[in-house]
Amino acid sequence: MQLAPLVLLMAVLVSSCQTADHPLTTSSTPVVVTGPAADAIAGDMASRLAEQIGSARTRAIKIDKDTTEYATALGAALKGWGYSVITDGKSGKDQAPIQVSYSLDSFDGQILAQLTTSSLSLGRAYTATASGATPSSPLSIIQRK
Repeated sequence: MQLAPLVLLMAVLVSSCQTADHPLTTSSTPVVVTGPAADAIAGDMASRLAEQIGSARTRAIKIDKDTTEYATALGAALKGWGYSVITDGKSGKDQAPIQVSYSLDSFDGQILAQLTTSSLSLGRAYTATASGATPSSPLSIIQRK
């Protein structure tokens, strides 16, 4: 019988615990990357994509038309790897381009870069420096079948 009041007291104390007023969030903040950082991230991500999708001679890549420095640097980096880059949405009759989407986000002071196709997603975190950007995480590769 003496145990019942103790259990009731413990239940009251535990039930009064509350979580923080500000919930945790999983969203990230879009970021604008310019200059040497844009070139460094685009160059690294383009080379990693080329490793995964194969020969540039038989592949064209379609990316959305964008005027940001990162989009321009990504297009130039893919062309540097020999890919035909389509940004106007028009491809040849015999071409079936690979649609590539990209994103840059900021989280905890790092830049999170991602390239995605219908069957592949590449991601990596970078730290911006005065001379560009350096990878701060291993490359994440997700393959879909």
